[in-house]
Amino acid sequence: MDPKLKKQPTFKFSIYWMYAIIFVFIIGFYYLDHNDVTKEVSYSEFEKCILDGGANKIIVESKSGVAEAYLNDSIAKEIFKLSDKETASANKYIIKTNVPADISKKIDEWQGAGIFKGEVEYDHSGGFSSILWTFGPIALLIGFWIFMMRRMSGRDGGGGGVFSVGKSKAKIYDKDNSVNVTFKDVAGLSEAKTEIEEIVEFLKNPQRYTELGGKIPKGALLVGPPGTGKTLLAKAVAGEANVPFFSMSGSDFVEMFVGVGASRVRDLFRQAKEKSPCIIFIDEIDAVGRARGKSPNMGSNDERENTLNQLLTEMDGFGSNSGVIILAATNRADILDKALLRAGRFDRQIYVELPDLNDRVAIFNVHLRNIKIDDSVDVELLARQTPGFSGADIANVCNEAALIAARQHKNSVERQDFIDAVDRIIGGLEKRSKITTDEEKRSIAIHEAGHATISWHLEYANPLIKVTIVPRGKALGAAWYLPEERQITTTQALLDEMCSLLGGRAAEELFMGRVSTGASNDLERVTKQAYAMVVYYGMSEKLPNVNYYDSTGQSYGFTKPYSEERAKMIDDEVSRIIEEQYERAKDILRKYAEGHAQLTDVLITREVIFTEDVERIFGKRKWTSRTDEILAARSAEEAEAERAEIEQNKRDIEEAKEQRNNEGEPTPPPVPQK
Repeated sequence: MDPKLKKQPTFKFSIYWMYAIIFVFIIGFYYLDHNDVTKEVSYSEFEKCILDGGANKIIVESKSGVAEAYLNDSIAKEIFKLSDKETASANKYIIKTNVPADISKKIDEWQGAGIFKGEVEYDHSGGFSSILWTFGPIALLIGFWIFMMRRMSGRDGGGGGVFSVGKSKAKIYDKDNSVNVTFKDVAGLSEAKTEIEEIVEFLKNPQRYTELGGKIPKGALLVGPPGTGKTLLAKAVAGEANVPFFSMSGSDFVEMFVGVGASRVRDLFRQAKEKSPCIIFIDEIDAVGRARGKSPNMGSNDERENTLNQLLTEMDGFGSNSGVIILAATNRADILDKALLRAGRFDRQIYVELPDLNDRVAIFNVHLRNIKIDDSVDVELLARQTPGFSGADIANVCNEAALIAARQHKNSVERQDFIDAVDRIIGGLEKRSKITTDEEKRSIAIHEAGHATISWHLEYANPLIKVTIVPRGKALGAAWYLPEERQITTTQALLDEMCSLLGGRAAEELFMGRVSTGASNDLERVTKQAYAMVVYYGMSEKLPNVNYYDSTGQSYGFTKPYSEERAKMIDDEVSRIIEEQYERAKDILRKYAEGHAQLTDVLITREVIFTEDVERIFGKRKWTSRTDEILAARSAEEAEAERAEIEQNKRDIEEAKEQRNNEGEPTPPPVPQK
């Protein structure tokens, strides 16, 4: 190609050129506005002009020893040798000279003799102050203008300027800014990790799949409860893929300005196409991907829907996103728009469920790497004691155990510290300082012993681990059970659980002759479970095999999916189920009233009972389960050590009361519980 035909570089306009033009304009305007003519003369010539009456004003700068005289037109013509036309073109004519130190006396003599009748000013600030006052406002104006322009253009490092409001806020992770999380740091989630690893393999070795005619999936949606590790999986992908990784939240697209969300979507995909192959991760995508047509704006413009429309177009529109894979995470997949979930946009939905027993063991091993533990810690036992815990909950257990051990000045974290941490997270912090009357204490003991008695004698009730009447959190008493991890639940299992929950209220009515507000949470759980049995599970005798739950998340609007007559039948069935289980609970308590009384006495005396205490009173349970080894693993020595600690705490409280009485301080009266 001829060098002459090469494209010549074009001049690119910069914002700094605008700064220069504004600066020149301000300076020019300043000097046009101050069109003065100044001339330096000798002192003798300066004095001659004053004596001839040619000066209207004298300004003396004391520090610099310089004086200025403002001349009238007649003297200015002689000194500056100007014509009448030239004299009118200037505003003022000034002569400057160095004056002696006694110039003030000279001026007084001129004024006394009537030679000079003009104005006299003495400036004691010096030349620098004059320059500052002259050019300071101009410099301040220019500096403020530059600052505002940089803020508007986002060049001050904030990136939040007016001109960049439509730019993507995604964080980019590449070779220079990599993530240290890998799949080794993701414990459990074996099925989900397998699918994610396959996506990474697509990016590393695409020929292996495209040679057979396959296409790389365009997107994968991570769905699961909070804390199960969806974002952690995405971080592992960023650490393993060795390709650019764009990460942002769904709420980063939503803005109060019209069109900003769609602009950010376009800018995000433009950057991704430039760096392809790459991965885009959108966390909490339900913030922008909610189903359309349900906006509360009542027909007005909805910026969120415009953003979603642009996202749908970019993911699978007329444009091609070859080499760009989209990952997204949400715990509300039921409210996402159907167009967003279809194949071609999110080809895969990866379910990240709560970890099972084996996964919890692996998660504990990951979080225990940096914690100093002793030989008493049994990881499998900890995993069995934390059913239903997510990965985030397990991380919290490990951290709480380390804090508890550090609070007690231990050199390592022991098994008891982990047990205390689980109790702390499930039940809340112990409140031994809360004052309860003897009557309240007995009521709480009867209530908790009722739960323990019934759960011990029901086949599908959760096995008991520990019951205490020491207040924890908002509860005046607490009971710990170890539920079986079932994939499906039968009708009898639900009824046994409801009967166990009603055991506290039933014990109060049977053995105290009255009921209290302590069963509020139990009644709430029982009512919800009974309603679910009738409306969702189809387990009612009068309403079998019906389900009014909408799994699509579309809901039924302001109307119920059943008639008023059917609603009355549902209420009757819920009341019947609860009443039957309540009577069943009272029958079991009447049968084992003696054992219940013994449990109550133990609770009042020691404030805590364990599995072996219930077994000693009622004998071994008729039904065995996988939790038997867990309950057996808690040795009598450990239980006795915990009882000794409780007794010591009680003695400390009594000693404190005696000390207050000896010092003459009245013992505070008991505060009744609300």
